Amino acid sequence: MENLNLELSHLVALAAALGWASGLRLYAVVFMTGAAGFMGWLPLPPGLQVLQHPVVMGASFLMFVVEFVADKIPGVDTLWDTVHTFIRIPAGAALAFGALNGAFGVDGDTWAVLAALAGGTLAATSHAAKATTRAAANTSPEPFSNIGLSLLGDAAVPVMLWLAWEHPFVFWPLLVLAVVLALVLIVVFFKFLRALFRRFSPQPQAAA
Repeated sequence: MENLNLELSHLVALAAALGWASGLRLYAVVFMTGAAGFMGWLPLPPGLQVLQHPVVMGASFLMFVVEFVADKIPGVDTLWDTVHTFIRIPAGAALAFGALNGAFGVDGDTWAVLAALAGGTLAATSHAAKATTRAAANTSPEPFSNIGLSLLGDAAVPVMLWLAWEHPFVFWPLLVLAVVLALVLIVVFFKFLRALFRRFSPQPQAAA
């Protein structure tokens, strides 16, 4: 029973990590998870084994490269984030669902639905924080802040995925910290962008 609980704790952490990371780098998440399963580094649960199919890995790697480049270009990154609002959140929910669907004979439907709700929420939070932060960074004429923020996201995703499987009890406090930071960034930069929009938007003419 102890080994079962330990393995289940890994899967719960992995589901949370997949949801959170999908809001930042969806295609990197899909490719790295599939590659880890394909290489035998990570025994993927049944609901995620499709990610290690060569066709899925090839397509996700291609999109991973496209996203890596697009995320480094000011303006293009914001457009990319806007389009992926409708992709990252449901994908994060689906990946979290797959991580716990039918795992170890537990009530698969219950665990999977809860995982999907949590995964979608985590993906929405990290995506909103990324999108607002990068949009605010785009108000600066220099490109270095965008590139630096992008590289930070590139590094955070594999680190959090690795911690979720190897050290889940280290992963959880870091995830809580990341969520709190994301909420702060969303509030601060949303207010900044709203004030900036009001400043430069045409003002209505007063009636004579």
